[in-house]
Amino acid sequence: MQPTPPQDVGLNHWNFPEAHEWDPNDDVVCIGGDLAPATIIDAYKHGMFPMYLDHQQSVLGWWSPVERGILELSDFRVTRSMRQSARSMRTTFNQAFRDVMIACSNTHKEGNWITEEFIEAYCRLHDLGWAHSVEVWQDDQLVGGLYGIRVDGFFAGESMFHRRRDASKVALMALVGAMQMAEMTLLDTQWWTEHLQSLGATELPRRDYLKRLELALTPAGVTPAKIVKTT
Repeated sequence: MQPTPPQDVGLNHWNFPEAHEWDPNDDVVCIGGDLAPATIIDAYKHGMFPMYLDHQQSVLGWWSPVERGILELSDFRVTRSMRQSARSMRTTFNQAFRDVMIACSNTHKEGNWITEEFIEAYCRLHDLGWAHSVEVWQDDQLVGGLYGIRVDGFFAGESMFHRRRDASKVALMALVGAMQMAEMTLLDTQWWTEHLQSLGATELPRRDYLKRLELALTPAGVTPAKIVKTT
């Protein structure tokens, strides 16, 4: 099954600052706004993503890390262990989006930013065809997955989880393969981590990332290639 083509989310009614106005030393570029579909999608198109600034979740921040984590699709490292694990697992796309988000939220209980408000906002984007999930199944149990936002040739990976060894890596392997098939060009991991580095991730300065993002976004009105389900 192919994902629902993205629906028009309308205009963003908030004025985000332009990139040249951002503090060059701060990952947070502005605060406030809301989690309406138009706000979120416009933010991703301009290199930002939402996350609360505090544990009380009282201040919504819009982030564009000074050093941005990305995974070049051609650099993704598939190990023998991952291939072996994948043989006993089944992957799907967009079959259990809410369940994947909830599982990711439970994985990050300390400092968790995936609140019920975020789950509802991103499930709405999923219904509109902008947010996508990869599920990994074993014996008909959801054992891993990831979710994120896709705009044209760009995918922003938001979070992933695993309940079996390598299950999140198998989800990422499925995503990379689907992106390559769809001729997508930019997989954003938001921040660099040692774990992601072991899979091939690297960092780009914000300025370079924004250039890559611009190239990955096709002109308005162009129908993006569809990510197809893999099994």
